Amino acid sequence: MSAASSPFDWKIRVYYEDTDTGGVVFYANYLKFFERARTEWLRSFGFQQQHLAATSGAIFVVKNTSVEYLSPARLDDELRLTVVVEKLRNASMEFIQEAWRLPSGDGSGACDGEPRLLARGSITVVCVDQDSFRPRPIPPELLSSIKNAS
Repeated sequence: MSAASSPFDWKIRVYYEDTDTGGVVFYANYLKFFERARTEWLRSFGFQQQHLAATSGAIFVVKNTSVEYLSPARLDDELRLTVVVEKLRNASMEFIQEAWRLPSGDGSGACDGEPRLLARGSITVVCVDQDSFRPRPIPPELLSSIKNAS
């Protein structure tokens, strides 16, 4: 499958632990945010990673990432993370993920008005066998759920 899926949205708040001494989100934390959003995306289909590993021996590993940083997120910002399956293959998925700052509405000026795109990432995830770490097919029930959501 090469057509993009519908976006999945997940909201988070920026906490002190996410920021550097200047109160700006540390660049590597966007990868953590994207990972959490993909985990919640899987849960939206009724799949949990530990259960998949226990029942099918399948786990997911990141093969490649590329992130473009456009604007900083700051302490206490509310972010909307999106997950889109750009390409779905038998044993891998390519995602496009974005982090958006949502309007604060508190007059702080952080993001009054329209949401602002902060970062855009391209992430390739491969399904592997949990013992051998060799590529293996995505479990059929999960693959079917992803295809049906597109």
